[in-house]
Amino acid sequence: YGWHWRVHIGLWAAQSASRLGGDFVECGVNRGFLASAIMEHLDWDSTGKQFFLLDTFQGLDERYLSPEDRAGGAEEKNRHSIESGFYVQGVEPVIDNFAQWKNVRIIQGPVPDTLGQVFAEKIAFLHLDMNCALPEVAALEYLWGRLVPGAFILLDDYAYIGYGVQKSAMDKVAQAKGVAIASLPTGQGFFIKPPAGAE
Repeated sequence: YGWHWRVHIGLWAAQSASRLGGDFVECGVNRGFLASAIMEHLDWDSTGKQFFLLDTFQGLDERYLSPEDRAGGAEEKNRHSIESGFYVQGVEPVIDNFAQWKNVRIIQGPVPDTLGQVFAEKIAFLHLDMNCALPEVAALEYLWGRLVPGAFILLDDYAYIGYGVQKSAMDKVAQAKGVAIASLPTGQGFFIKPPAGAE
């Protein structure tokens, strides 16, 4: 499945989430391809929502790799993505990419360190794409209480080949919260926060 299907699912989830009260958060932005596609699709500034974009903007912070991540080759993948130019090196081109929109907050630094800068009281859409289990779990746990009932949570690498550590970690969190994650043919994972009292 190509990127077009992954983006299509992201746009559908974002369109659906736009009808809810709450802001959008993406942890793991890189150059901002999906987020900028969402903002273009929704005519972002007309929504009145904020979009919080969190990333190191220089690849994974290897301090947060678990032994399982390391055993799975995460360090090598990270360095290859940096050397090949797949990972952006620096926040300036990302700032330029989002310059046309007012309601965007670009937050540079590793998750979970930067989560305190997400000042949204309510969140309708959360996209996690950090290629690393610990920060993804930390982000979901930290932001869970602010996700509104019906919020859309999209996991980029949940069922993607080579990212079993992330799937296992997310499954444990989901089970503890009484939710089930849908495994999509694209490799993404997806679930909706249940109504209060249904967890």
